[in-house]
Amino acid sequence: MTDANKALGVHLFTATGAVFAMLAMLEAVQDDWSMMFFWLVVAFAVDGVDGPLARKYDVKRNAPIFDGVLLDLIIDYLTYVFVPAFALFESDLLPGWTGWVAIIVITFASALYFADSRMKTKDNSFQGFPGCWNMLVLVLFALSPNFWIILALVVVLSVAMFLPIKFIHPVRTKRWRAVSLPMALAWTFFAGWAAWVDFDPASWAHWGLVVTSAYLICAGAAQQLVHGKDG
Repeated sequence: MTDANKALGVHLFTATGAVFAMLAMLEAVQDDWSMMFFWLVVAFAVDGVDGPLARKYDVKRNAPIFDGVLLDLIIDYLTYVFVPAFALFESDLLPGWTGWVAIIVITFASALYFADSRMKTKDNSFQGFPGCWNMLVLVLFALSPNFWIILALVVVLSVAMFLPIKFIHPVRTKRWRAVSLPMALAWTFFAGWAAWVDFDPASWAHWGLVVTSAYLICAGAAQQLVHGKDG
């Protein structure tokens, strides 16, 4: 197989994320949250693998007809933002006007963030919360906190998108990667487990989600505190 075909195959693999987004949306419309999150976790796994493959096969040089960065952003908006926001609105987690506030804030702020040219830092981390609403909403479904807590998290994280706070990329951020990558893999495992047991509150998967989510959301800021603002 030629390098061009391998690079094209990476683009095709990335594009499957759009299919998984649609499958997740169809399940969300049916209020089948477990299957919706199953497909979102599959899409999350694809997103974690396609980047290293794109760099390995140099898709910019070998398959330049498709813009891999744009393709990735389109699919990320669907799977990280649009479908999770709909699920949060459609579920019983946010009553009345609070659901409207959440979906408007999430979709509006995320659209701006995804177009922000300052999104990436020098060490390939994210500047500002990277719009990983799929991860947050899954944890919210698992824990079912008070709706005021949910609304506060939505507002705080939406503002954090545009603050000079670093959030790690578990694959591309080299510092602490020996811990970050296993944490991301563990999060994926616990997320799939939680969805598989239909968010049974007795499941140990929920505690795994809390621990891994706390690390992934705080590690970048911790690096800045330890190593300075460019840490």
